[in-house]
Amino acid sequence: MGSHDDDRSERPEVITTTAEIVPFRLPPVADEPEPEEADDARTGDVDEWGRSENVRRLVRSAFDPVYRHWFRAEWDGLEKIPREGAALLVANHAGAVPSDAPTIMHGVETELGRPLYGLADHFFKNTPVVGTLWARAGGVVAHPDNAYRLLREQQQLVLVFPEGSKGPGKTYNERYRLRRFGRGGFVEIAMRAGVPIIPIAVVGSEETMPILFKVPSLARAIGAPYFPITPNMALGPLAAMPFPAKFKLRVLDPITFDDVEPDQPRYSRSRIMDESEAIRQQIQEALFDMLRKRRSVWSG
Repeated sequence: MGSHDDDRSERPEVITTTAEIVPFRLPPVADEPEPEEADDARTGDVDEWGRSENVRRLVRSAFDPVYRHWFRAEWDGLEKIPREGAALLVANHAGAVPSDAPTIMHGVETELGRPLYGLADHFFKNTPVVGTLWARAGGVVAHPDNAYRLLREQQQLVLVFPEGSKGPGKTYNERYRLRRFGRGGFVEIAMRAGVPIIPIAVVGSEETMPILFKVPSLARAIGAPYFPITPNMALGPLAAMPFPAKFKLRVLDPITFDDVEPDQPRYSRSRIMDESEAIRQQIQEALFDMLRKRRSVWSG
């Protein structure tokens, strides 16, 4: 990492990984319909992001037995997530088909009674059927403009996984060792929106669908970040079913940037990278501590 805050030779980062926020760049303002027109154009309970509370209600009903009896999710420090106002939730990410995102979203919504928007890669948005269902369930394309509007303008809770697809793409022998948190775009968004970052360490997701190895040629053929081979595939038609590993989720202390003015056109690149690495290290140390205390994968 260089010592200069402004590296004008660096090209803007493009999102290609799951739920990684790229560094913010002020785009030209696009023409948008007036709020009244946008409301008229939407039907039912679908909001401007595509989220439907009716769908979320169905998802919560279907996922609740999984959350409570299959994963037996157990929270530590859930009270650190605010019951009102915006915050950016940041967590580690794992599993060939990650179970951590729905588990965190379900826990926050059922325990705190607040909606949680999850940022995800364009790959989900562009996948037929899956993209629509993900949007209806609260998924939003991981773009800095979207994150800023949700946090700054709408005061929502937003979930992001800074490891991107490098997290769930880890093989089993690499479990619980965090990948680099991109270029720290999530830190810049929090600074710009004037909201706290709340780190969450998740134990259990690595064992729900571990990756034995990957097939790059198949991933390229379908345009996916990776194509995993998992032991779950031995279940045949039930290959998408995760193993019943116990989930433990530890919410760490919120990180605020009170010394930073929101809505600035540029922020210190070195400060952003330092904060990003410090957050990654906090989550990593929490994971190691939780693993030392864990009795078994299944009982926690």
